[in-house]
Amino acid sequence: MHWRQWNKKARMLLWIITLAGVIAAIPLGVLRVSMESSADTVEYVFDYRDLEEVANYQSNVASFLDEKLLALKAAGVQTMSLYESSLKDLMQSGRLVYYSEKDMASLQGTLLDTTKNHTYVIFAGEQEAEKIAPIIKHEYARQGVNVNDWTYEDKPALIIEESINAANLKTLDFDPMTIEMLKDYGFNIIARFSDRIQPYHKGMAEEQVKRLNEYGVTRIIFDGTHVKGANDQAEMKSLNHFGELLKSYNMGISVIENLRAPQAGTATLAYLLDYNVVRLYSLSDADSFTMTPEGITDRFKLAAKDRNIRMFFLNVGVRSNGNTGVLEHSVDKLTEALAGEEGVVAQMEKAGFPNGIAQAFDYENPQWTKFARIIVALAAIAIITLLVGAFLPGTEIIIFILGVIGSGGLYVLNSSLMEQGLALGAAISGPTLGVIWMLNRMYARTIGERRMLGVSDWTLSGTTPIHDGSLEQPKPKWIFPELPFSRRIGLTMSWFIVGTCITLCAVPLVFGLLFNITYSLVIEQFRGVSALHLAPLALITIYVLLYRGEGAKGAIGRLWNLLQKPISLLWVVIAVIVAAIGAYYLSRTGNAGQVTGLELMIRHWLESTVGVRPRFKEFMIGHPPLILGLFLALRYRASWLLIIVGTMGQLTMVSTFTHIHSPIMISIIRTLLGLGIGIIIGLLLILAWTVVEGAWRKWAWPRIQQRFES
Repeated sequence: MHWRQWNKKARMLLWIITLAGVIAAIPLGVLRVSMESSADTVEYVFDYRDLEEVANYQSNVASFLDEKLLALKAAGVQTMSLYESSLKDLMQSGRLVYYSEKDMASLQGTLLDTTKNHTYVIFAGEQEAEKIAPIIKHEYARQGVNVNDWTYEDKPALIIEESINAANLKTLDFDPMTIEMLKDYGFNIIARFSDRIQPYHKGMAEEQVKRLNEYGVTRIIFDGTHVKGANDQAEMKSLNHFGELLKSYNMGISVIENLRAPQAGTATLAYLLDYNVVRLYSLSDADSFTMTPEGITDRFKLAAKDRNIRMFFLNVGVRSNGNTGVLEHSVDKLTEALAGEEGVVAQMEKAGFPNGIAQAFDYENPQWTKFARIIVALAAIAIITLLVGAFLPGTEIIIFILGVIGSGGLYVLNSSLMEQGLALGAAISGPTLGVIWMLNRMYARTIGERRMLGVSDWTLSGTTPIHDGSLEQPKPKWIFPELPFSRRIGLTMSWFIVGTCITLCAVPLVFGLLFNITYSLVIEQFRGVSALHLAPLALITIYVLLYRGEGAKGAIGRLWNLLQKPISLLWVVIAVIVAAIGAYYLSRTGNAGQVTGLELMIRHWLESTVGVRPRFKEFMIGHPPLILGLFLALRYRASWLLIIVGTMGQLTMVSTFTHIHSPIMISIIRTLLGLGIGIIIGLLLILAWTVVEGAWRKWAWPRIQQRFES
């Protein structure tokens, strides 16, 4: 008896701790809002390698490059991206040509010497030889390959004592002539480093970064699966060296969105640079052919506004048209899309994202935030404990103590995993507890101690007995006594509002636990999206099937009866249907979720009308069924199914805030819009149901009764 009283008092204390965590998280949210508003400038970066490749298909390469560079500059592109070079890249740039042993023998009209297999490099002129030859000699000599000076028809040349296939694999330093040419056109330069120069060479890295700094380079992008220095970090601490080197020259990095896997070493390098990081979205060469200017604008706006993207990487390509017999490129199409008053650049500026050099967010992490996050962590443990207690009453004290001890141990082992685990638990607990509270209010009004007495003349007669604790379950009643319409509406909306407030208690806990710029930059991500979208639905389904407000004992009795029933074909069919619905539902979660054409139309209309689109799963298939379900639940037992479906709207509100890379103000507006529209649609559904039900009871039901009587 004392244990029950202690647990009852513990539940009250757990709610107090939860509310304290909600309050403690608010200042953390304010800091995040300040950070997210500290950098609005966006930067358009054009892939110069793509432009060179397209130019090499033209009849006049130099004229084409000059024309397109001027056009891109006029359209608003301020930055060009350069990769580390190779023999192939240098030949494409017109700096040199190279030949295999067989090609050189043919060129000279001599017999092939089978005792050697070298690569022959001929420079376009003295200037090319002066600036490019040292780059080639340095890298090949570093890898133990002999390089000898040579002359071919009065032109400076080199002989690389390696086969042409092996020579082509070498990664060389950046082409200084291309950098100088692009600087003359007025472009900024972003360097694309790789980690293909192995092993990591500290001296070479220092020379590269120093030279790039002299050209005004302030940010780099990585090419490949690893950031520079990642491969040799264990043996040489190369990543630490490269990070310190970049920091000494005030250079930042860019993180590419939607890679199959993050580039190895990104998290470490970002930390070493004090998170001087900008998120980058890459427009593919295929999209540059197919997307309209309006489509590109919409995509860029969404990326900048909803995902904190501040850098747009522009790719172009060339393709053959079999119908016309010509080669097509997308440079002009993309340039036209960017330029003009209705172009992408101008439209982005109107949306509040001016064209310029992208800057990293100003990130603050004062000492007091650690204390605030401790309170938030305790609140997350408290709300998880409350959820467990809803299904296993009397365990609250034990669960909370175990939660505190387990979280402390996990923090020592992996603090990030602890934060993400508690965030997931809180995100699941909030909406589940909110809907359970609604269900308990509904149970009290229909089958519990506060149920209504009396029935109308067209419903099933009798009252529903309260469960007495035995394993024998009473036969359920499917239609309950009727309440006045105004009373039903009042109860419905009050239950929905209070339950939603309980759900939203999880929101500050989630963004408070994940208060770290690594989540905003998607260097780390909230884990458990699928669990968040399934767990509340599964738990509410269990609660509806097994719990009636009598606690665990009554649930055990219902479960026992359920397990004793034979499995029928109907059960199998229902299970298959539920599994199919679940698979479709999961396919819609995450960034890669699939949506219908109708939903896309609604999304675009909302985006253009209110600027921020609420989530479809909230205002269409979440809140309206829940509101209608609560209204009908006061009359019809079968409507409990709608409450299960409506749980989707509650969990999606919390899920919105697990996308930490989205600005918190956007998430708040999105959630409030979803609630507002969802309530309106829900009330319209109630009105429609009331009209249809009234017509049925007035005209259809009396006729059916007459037929049965006759």
